[in-house]
Amino acid sequence: MGKRDDYSVPAIVLGRGPTALGILRCLTMVGIPAYVACPASDHVTHSRWYRPTPGREAWDGSLGPHAIERLRHMPLPKAVLIAGADDAALWLTDLPGSELASRYFLSTSSRETQEILQDKSRFSAFLESVHVPHPRTFRIESDADIEAIPFDELDRVFIKPVNSQKFSDVTGVKGIWVKRKDELHAAWRRLHDQGFRLMAQEYVPGTASDHYFVDGFLDGRGEMTGLFARQRIRISPPDFGNSSYCRSIPLEQLQTPVDDVKRLLAALNYRGIFSAEFKRDKRDGVYRILEVNTRAWTYVEFAARCSVNVCEMAYQDALGLPVQRATLDYKAGAGCVDFYRDLSTVQAQSAQARGPLWNILLQWAGAYYHSFRLDDPKPGLHFAMQVLTRRWSGRAPG
Repeated sequence: MGKRDDYSVPAIVLGRGPTALGILRCLTMVGIPAYVACPASDHVTHSRWYRPTPGREAWDGSLGPHAIERLRHMPLPKAVLIAGADDAALWLTDLPGSELASRYFLSTSSRETQEILQDKSRFSAFLESVHVPHPRTFRIESDADIEAIPFDELDRVFIKPVNSQKFSDVTGVKGIWVKRKDELHAAWRRLHDQGFRLMAQEYVPGTASDHYFVDGFLDGRGEMTGLFARQRIRISPPDFGNSSYCRSIPLEQLQTPVDDVKRLLAALNYRGIFSAEFKRDKRDGVYRILEVNTRAWTYVEFAARCSVNVCEMAYQDALGLPVQRATLDYKAGAGCVDFYRDLSTVQAQSAQARGPLWNILLQWAGAYYHSFRLDDPKPGLHFAMQVLTRRWSGRAPG
C-alpha cells in the first residue's frame, strides 16, 4: 500500500507503549498524518514521528468526561481515532452517538459487541452459543460456584480476570495457578476483595509454539479486507506471558481458526481491527480460541511490514473511503522479536527446549525488531538505556 493524496485528515492514536508506537508507524508508512494521546514520558514519545495532540494542553490519553472536553476544544476540524488499548476501544464506542460525531470518526463495533469480546465470562458463553471450541471456563461469583467446578476432571486450572487489562495493570500477571480447590477458594476471596470479577479456566496443554494468531480487519460492509496469521515461537514470561518471538505463517496453515474467527465476528456484527489468539490442544489437536483483542495489538506493525496494514484500513473505513484489500499472499516466514524479553527467555530455557543456539542467532539476525528500527532508532535505544540503568540499580525494567 503506497501513500495517497487524500490522506489529509489526521489520525489520533489513543494508546501507550509499543502498541501505540506500532500504530503510529503503520500510519506514517502510508502518509497519514498522526498525533498520539499518551503521557509525556511514554515510550512512543521518543519516535521521530511522534506529535502530541494539538491545543493548549496535550491530551495524555486518559479517559472520561475531561477527555470529551479535550476533544471538543482540540483545534482540529476532523480527525480519525484509533485505539491501542481495551479501555480506549470500549470508551470510543459511545463517540458516534455524541455531538462530536461530526468531527471525530472511527471504525468500531457497538458497545454491546465490544463488551462481549472484552468480558471473558460473556465471551465464553457466546463461544458456547456459536459452537467455537474454547477452554472450559467457570465464572465465579461465590464459594458455591467454586464447589460446583469439576476440579478433578480438568487438566491444570488457573484463575483469570473478567477484565484482563485492569487485572494485569494491578497484579502484573494475566493469571494465577491453583493446584487444589482450597487454593482456588483462597485466591478467589483475596482477589474478589480487591474488586476483581474472576473466573476459573482449564489450561490448554501445549507449548509456546502451539499458540497461533489470526489478525485482521473487518470493514463496515462486513468485508474481511485483511487477514494475517502468525505463530508464537517463544513466550515471556512462561504460560501467561506475551510473544517474545513470533513468525508469520500462510493462512492455509490455520484454515479452521480462520473459519472460526469469520463465523464468530459475523455473529457479532463486528467492525474494525481484531486479533484472535488460539492454542492447539495437544490432547486432541483442536484449535481452542483464547481471546479476541478488539483494537490494534502489540505486533500490528509487524503485520504492516508483511503487507497487512490494518491501521490504514481502519482510517479508510472510518472516513468512508474504499478499504484497500490486503494481499492474502503476504510475507510468510518472517520473524519479529522483542529482543530484551526473548533474550531472557532463551537464557532461561534448557538446551533441549531451546534447540541449537545458532538457530536462535539466525532468527534474531533475520527478524524485525519490536521497537527498534534503523529509520526510527530512538524508542529502541531509549528502552535499552532503561534496561541498563535498572540493571545497574538492581531493578527489573518495566
